[in-house]
Amino acid sequence: MFDWTGRGQTPTEGPVGAGTRIRVQDVGKIYGVGSKQVEALKGVDLDIRDNEFVCMVGPSGCGKSTLLRIIADLQRPSAGEVEVTTSAAALRPSAVVFQDYSIYPWKTVKDNVKFGLLAQNLPKAEVEDRVSRWLDKLSLTAFADHYPSQLSGGMRQRVAIARAMVVESEILLMDEPFAALDAQLRRVLQEELLDLWQDMRRTVLFITHNLDEAILLGDRVVVMSGRPGRVIGDYEVPFGRPRNAEIRGSADFAALEQELWHQLRHEVDDGAAARAEVA
Repeated sequence: MFDWTGRGQTPTEGPVGAGTRIRVQDVGKIYGVGSKQVEALKGVDLDIRDNEFVCMVGPSGCGKSTLLRIIADLQRPSAGEVEVTTSAAALRPSAVVFQDYSIYPWKTVKDNVKFGLLAQNLPKAEVEDRVSRWLDKLSLTAFADHYPSQLSGGMRQRVAIARAMVVESEILLMDEPFAALDAQLRRVLQEELLDLWQDMRRTVLFITHNLDEAILLGDRVVVMSGRPGRVIGDYEVPFGRPRNAEIRGSADFAALEQELWHQLRHEVDDGAAARAEVA
């Protein structure tokens, strides 16, 4: 278990079971100093259970991505702590997928996917097997020797997802991975990710602005307030597993989407009013 606090990261031991995998306690984040301080997060509490898919929504600038980066240990909180429980054998406790693909333009698709395994000192045969398996799962095998510049946006995002999946970490952190895609391709990749997750069942925190996407993918949908971000809603998604995209047509789906929007709308309106006052 890793205890990530405003004072730094301290490795500790802890069991892995059906309980909490990620625990966020009273986390705050402040950028800048003096009169230029910006409070991005304040008093955030959140538990994510083992093998749970949690989607987080909130208005722009509410600190969703900041929280994800703190959980990924890419940033330190200004207050509070984050505890992430992984098994002793985990070489990579978490893998991250960002909105902007974050793949290397000078590497082929295959080499981009393989990159995440270079530090794990795995036998060459296992590396090749894993890379081949995830290229196949993401429909990338035919493009293994292509470079990112030769791929569409959707294909590049598939590469980024394959690179995160291939390390087989216990936690997957996804920061609006489909936001830059057109609506049709976004739906395709949503459904592909849904199938992948239902096959592998890892712990996932997925940041999105899209309520439809959050309900389709998630076991829970967490709603963040406007800045400084804090948790103001936590909804269980009332659809069992496995599920498919057909649930979009149900009355329960529409009702939950409307309820989420009703709560989120106030935060969006308040944020717009605050920006107008500043202007």
